[in-house]
Amino acid sequence: MTLLAAQVAQSALDAAGPQAAHIARLWWVMFWVTLVIFAVTVAMAAAAAARARTTPDSVMAPAVVAAVLVSTVILLALLTTSVWTGRAVASLGASSALSIEVTGHQWWWDVVYEDATPARRAKTANEIHIPVGRPVVLKVTSQDVIHSFWAPNLHGKRDLIPGYTTAIWLQADRPGVYRGQCAEFCGLQHAHMAFTITAEADDQFERWLANERLEAPSPQTAAERHGRDVFLSTTCTLCHTIRGTVAGATLGPDLTHVGSRGTLAAATLSNTSDHLADWILHPQVIKPGSRMPPNSLAPDDLQALTAYLESLK
Repeated sequence: MTLLAAQVAQSALDAAGPQAAHIARLWWVMFWVTLVIFAVTVAMAAAAAARARTTPDSVMAPAVVAAVLVSTVILLALLTTSVWTGRAVASLGASSALSIEVTGHQWWWDVVYEDATPARRAKTANEIHIPVGRPVVLKVTSQDVIHSFWAPNLHGKRDLIPGYTTAIWLQADRPGVYRGQCAEFCGLQHAHMAFTITAEADDQFERWLANERLEAPSPQTAAERHGRDVFLSTTCTLCHTIRGTVAGATLGPDLTHVGSRGTLAAATLSNTSDHLADWILHPQVIKPGSRMPPNSLAPDDLQALTAYLESLK
């Protein structure tokens, strides 16, 4: 699968889950209330300007008092609605919820599916899969600076603080691929720190998760075997893990199943052969300041390495 843009427009007003629906309703309430207030204020200001020289203070004073009272009532109503929305957003929870750890890095997302049995934990990067109709708890934190996790179709923003873990409860009510991003300026490549959340039927999700738990598939062709040798004999192993090989570094994303991902470099590029080769050779051209160093490879080695990484599904 190759994917660059999410299948659903990134919008806080196109709610695909209960928390996002609460937030969208609050937004619309505030929009219409403030729009009416704006229209009334403009109309009254115009009327006051036209009648300023003819209207006595004895008439204007009660009008001002009434305006203050109405404003107070409206503000209290909006405050009450906001507090109620906050409680509604925080009300989702279930003891059997799917638990996922998400760690923000400059500038990508580390994703770990928790399980009581360590061997059943799964690790991926930048792309999160969840089942439709089931509560999910995201345990979020940061490895370096403050990031902010925001998937507007599913939930509001949550800051990720280094050394502190907090939880986001969310649920998708319909299938789709929803784009999210870091919403807190976190450095040079903040704008290229996106992710996707794929909401799918429960059986599809379980098949995906079962595959993610597996070690990397063995290379099947001579080119793929050569590509594995290139990966294991270069600096790739200093940053990346491919489970089932001796590569076990954790500075960069886990590449065990990188071939099945839709994007590269935190949704900066679609996952194609050409983009993968470009990213290996010229990461600082594509994403200046990223932690990925340039890699000088002979054409044959590059082609073989690309073939091997594409086979990791």
